[in-house]
Amino acid sequence: MKILVDENIPAMTVRGLRELGHEVKDIRGTGSEGLPDEDLWALCQNERRLLVTTDKGFTQKRNEAHAGLLIVRLKQPNRRRIHEKVMEMMRRTNEQDWPGLTVVVQDRFHRTWNSKKGRAG
Repeated sequence: MKILVDENIPAMTVRGLRELGHEVKDIRGTGSEGLPDEDLWALCQNERRLLVTTDKGFTQKRNEAHAGLLIVRLKQPNRRRIHEKVMEMMRRTNEQDWPGLTVVVQDRFHRTWNSKKGRAG
């Protein structure tokens, strides 16, 4: 699966996702680091990548066509907890279910939306 991780996602998560066989684009340390949300979203759309982020502003995109959106929203986030939540949701969700799916993971539960528009592109 093609994934783009926002710069707020730990490097250990990038490694973990790659170990699961995913093609992960990490914008940390690249020219794309610090991109405005709209530009980051356009990059995901153009490359048909699942976006993994902690930026709750992306929930506004849930009704658009996209390749998947995983947002981690924890009360007291740290690298380990963010990593665990991302890896848990990636194990619990089949690759074919991600297109059009938005998942917001919180401390004790998660919320999901399925875009009627489905997959981008």
